[in-house]
Amino acid sequence: MSIVQSVSRRHFIVGSAASIGGLSLGFHVPFLASASAQEAATLPPEINAWVVVKPDDTIVVRIARSEMGQGTLTGLAQLVVEELEGDWSKVTTEYPPPGENLRRNRVWGSYSTGGSRGIRDSHDYVRKGGAAARHMLVAAAAERWGVPASECTAAKSVVTHGPSGRTLRYGEVAEAAGRQTPPAEVTLKDAKDWTVAGQPLPRLDTVEKLTGRQVYGADLKMEGLLNAAIKACPVFGGRLVSFDAATIRSMPGVKQVVKVDDRSVAVVADTWWRAKTALDALPITWDEGPNKSLSSADISAMLAEGLDAEEAFVGNRQGDAKAEIARIKAAGGKVITATYAFPYQNHATMEPMNATARWTAEKCEVWVPTQNGEASLAAAAEAAGLPVGQCEVYKIHLGGGFGRRGNFQDYVRQSVSIARQMPGIPVKLLWTREEDMLHGAYHPTTQAKLTGALDADGNLTALHLRISGQSILAAVRPEGMQGGMDPVVFQGLTASLPEGHLAYTVPNLLIDHAMRNPPVPPGFWRGVNLNQNAIYVECFIDELAHAAGTEPLAFRRKLMANHPKHLAVLEAAANGIGWDTPPAPGRHRGLGQIMGFGSYVAAAAEVSVENGELKIHRIVAATDPGHVVNPAQVERQVEGSFVYGLSACLYGECTVEGGQIAETNFDTYEVLRMAQMPDVETIMLPSGGFWGGVGEPTIAVAAPAVLNALFAATGKRYRTMPLKNHELA
Repeated sequence: MSIVQSVSRRHFIVGSAASIGGLSLGFHVPFLASASAQEAATLPPEINAWVVVKPDDTIVVRIARSEMGQGTLTGLAQLVVEELEGDWSKVTTEYPPPGENLRRNRVWGSYSTGGSRGIRDSHDYVRKGGAAARHMLVAAAAERWGVPASECTAAKSVVTHGPSGRTLRYGEVAEAAGRQTPPAEVTLKDAKDWTVAGQPLPRLDTVEKLTGRQVYGADLKMEGLLNAAIKACPVFGGRLVSFDAATIRSMPGVKQVVKVDDRSVAVVADTWWRAKTALDALPITWDEGPNKSLSSADISAMLAEGLDAEEAFVGNRQGDAKAEIARIKAAGGKVITATYAFPYQNHATMEPMNATARWTAEKCEVWVPTQNGEASLAAAAEAAGLPVGQCEVYKIHLGGGFGRRGNFQDYVRQSVSIARQMPGIPVKLLWTREEDMLHGAYHPTTQAKLTGALDADGNLTALHLRISGQSILAAVRPEGMQGGMDPVVFQGLTASLPEGHLAYTVPNLLIDHAMRNPPVPPGFWRGVNLNQNAIYVECFIDELAHAAGTEPLAFRRKLMANHPKHLAVLEAAANGIGWDTPPAPGRHRGLGQIMGFGSYVAAAAEVSVENGELKIHRIVAATDPGHVVNPAQVERQVEGSFVYGLSACLYGECTVEGGQIAETNFDTYEVLRMAQMPDVETIMLPSGGFWGGVGEPTIAVAAPAVLNALFAATGKRYRTMPLKNHELA
């Protein structure tokens, strides 16, 4: 058990105009409109910002982070209810609107859901919220009985007075609990004592998804709703010149044709299909701008030049790698060089970008699936031309996010811009799949040149990894740059950062980045730069092991002596696949490991190649995220991340032709099919003492494990992704 820092009443409850006798009322999250004063008076009172207990004992846990299929809502609710000592069968969740968060001095903390931070950056304060609410419920019950609170205990949403055996349900004392003063200190449970957290409980949103009751942004309906389809200049950097609205105004259902911004035009109609049909018929003139002849070949040449450029940003340095490589080469030793490449990737969320907005001169409301409610609120206010206090965002579950719905709020701005031209009418903007593929924020393309020097005993004495390619931060978040350098480029490759550091100790090491920024907009794509960095390092380490004549696992063990947590997950994955026993005839194995998003991850894959066809039979994954809140969710996250990582390895590629993305739907931007999915075994090794991510880090180890197994099967290295572009021997 550990005593955590003092928590003030202001941290939990910030008074507002909707308070009676010091008891802050639970606010309603409106679906179609704000709750009336009469409705508000009948709403159940909150105990604190995170917990509402209704008279029937229903527990409403308020979660600021977004649910997009990863299970964050369930995991965070488990942590709250664990400290609350609540009855899990009575639990539901709701999103507090970001405007309310601002009105209450950001009591719910960050609304950003990305970087696998949903649980690891929220666990502390949400657990405190649950613990404080439990204390207040016990205090309210003790006050009703006129006994010391120390004589009372709580379990399964019931407070019990030990000496007399009397009991009170949470729902019976919830209103009185809300008037209690929050504790000055709260004691959080040790993970070994968890009974709700740490358990493989079913997700809270599963039934709604299975029955079709779950409403996504694309499903949203409300009275008077109109629908909008949008089209922007397909060429990067191009703009809208003109359009002939008169030619389509008489088409069925068309209500309005509007200029949205400098790049795009939209048609508003009574149904979305009518809006899209009219938009397809709309004559539009584009100015394609300076990038209209840009191609993938141009971008590749730009990056190739950076591989040998003199100037580069240094992300990790030890000793003098260049001098040692030169010395080994002069002495006739082994110097191995290889060049790898990773293409642009699209988020390709199942649900295309969408948002519904209603604008008046007094208020702007937006209903949107977003990874960052506060960012959506800021974008809405900017587009609405109104103060933030006159705007509100109502979050909806996301049909996929993967980074696309976080920093990038273009669809929110567009929806508000359209609604602003039709005051008082709710308008739902829904992108087509083609629009979604053409106007993404793409996983950046990079190339890497790796050079390693081996001494006479096969020891790695020097390693130089040069990355050439785009910076995400330079385009998206320039305030995060450090002296012109993008630190995110070096995910998993740093010397000691807890977010992700290199697992290998090499006496002479240089990892640097030649920044080359083509005009294709980059963005945070699930796993970000850890994905290609794991391929570059883990495949090249495999190359070095074979050049040294050393078995790949043994070669890694020698370099990982100072990195026990990295080694532990690698050993677990290797043992799980049966590394020390021969595979079945025709099958071959490969390994990969890395650290990212605060977690240690590894994978071992077993593959075969027959008649040029790759078959991935098994992957064993091992992860140490520090703590495991829901083992079942971790397993599903690992399996889902392998779908993402293997899709990129086998098929994922966005090419540029004529200044625009060539792959505009799933017929050309392929993803892994069910029949191609390998059997996945997940090994969890939570070592405690830290909180790492789950949803993103394991993506990175799928590809290198398969690529190294593919080398074992074919004797050939495949260094450029995706594999669909190669004939497999």
